[in-house]
Amino acid sequence: MLKHGGTEVFRITGARQGLADDVRGRQRRYVISMTVRTLSVIAATVLWNVERHVAFVALGLGLLLPYIAVVIANAGRERAPSLPSTFVPTPVRPALDPPNLKKTSDQS
Repeated sequence: MLKHGGTEVFRITGARQGLADDVRGRQRRYVISMTVRTLSVIAATVLWNVERHVAFVALGLGLLLPYIAVVIANAGRERAPSLPSTFVPTPVRPALDPPNLKKTSDQS
């Protein structure tokens, strides 16, 4: 679709989230996962002499969460495949039929 000046028009419904909102969301996810990691390391320390198998699980969680948190925090700004395309193609105008050039018996 073209405007009068010949510029392209884009749909706003398929627009991505703003950069500041995206960064804030990724920071929030990272802080939450690091808080869970800290709590799991504290739980492993507290439960070491009480429930050793639970302490091992908490310690394993504390060791794996930094990697997972970084991967989740860095996974941003990718294009979601379910969003509609933001580009509106230019409509194609149908061509006119060529004039009938056959001479009829009346026109001679």
